[in-house]
Amino acid sequence: MVKVAILGAAGGIGQSISLILKKHPLVDELALYDIVNAPGVATDLSHINTKAKVTGYNGVKELDAALVGCDVVVVPAGVPRKPGMTRDDLFKINAGIVKGLATAIAKNCPKAFTCIISNPVNSTVPICAEVFKTYGCYNPKKLYGVTTLDVVRANTFVSECKGLDVTKTNITVIGGHSGTTIIPLLSQIPGVTFTESQIKSLTQHIQFGGDEVVKAKNGKGSATLSMAYAGARFVDKLLQAIVLNKTVTACSYVESPIAKADGIRFFSSALKIDRNGVQEYIPLGKLSEFEQNLYNECIPQLKTNIEKGVNFVAQSKL
Repeated sequence: MVKVAILGAAGGIGQSISLILKKHPLVDELALYDIVNAPGVATDLSHINTKAKVTGYNGVKELDAALVGCDVVVVPAGVPRKPGMTRDDLFKINAGIVKGLATAIAKNCPKAFTCIISNPVNSTVPICAEVFKTYGCYNPKKLYGVTTLDVVRANTFVSECKGLDVTKTNITVIGGHSGTTIIPLLSQIPGVTFTESQIKSLTQHIQFGGDEVVKAKNGKGSATLSMAYAGARFVDKLLQAIVLNKTVTACSYVESPIAKADGIRFFSSALKIDRNGVQEYIPLGKLSEFEQNLYNECIPQLKTNIEKGVNFVAQSKL
């Protein structure tokens, strides 16, 4: 029996990812939690003729029940980004939300694979890690910042630019999950070359795709549908590892040795994952001069983001 919980299930990302996972053949139970409206979403989804049993949980009093026995917990909870809002602005609201949910995960399903979607991911993943440490259940191999949307965008935009089959395109994206910390490794795509101007424009497109969606929705929403698709795609990889005992490859923002020499504790890169979590941090390989410059520029920003998350938990203990 595989149980997956969605925390923030009544939101734009939460409802869509719940719909996608309701039809996943490896999900037996789907627990939907939110501060309001989760039972309504659960009832709606429960009418779909797929095997996953769906239950809804409303409010903090029902959070523990939603999490007991979970194998995978997905956290898209929090407020979405609005026009003019940076991920730092989001931090002030979402940091407390993620800290509270991480506490509940630590108490009820400490061995679960935890997937953080709530932005700013560069800071919310360290928040979760510090909370888990407080409860003595932190396993760095099982805590993930979901950066799959950066990969999905890279695959889509590059395929459109070069006429590739998007279903067979898989681009590694490293760094973090906001703006210029997102580094697509375009130089490592086999058999594909780009002009300097294509590299710059594609990189910008991938890094700031989220801003494009916010603008296109006229401030009425953010990238909910594409994020839900990407999040479900990452969960699918984990389910293949957990249930089918496969070793899968995916990019994710985790505690990693990859950028440790530069003082960076959390970093997104390609990983090999099995039923016990991260098993291998795939080396970055040779970066182009352009990518190396992006890496160098991203390091101080990532360091600040990570420290912000760690400090938030430390200060809230006082």
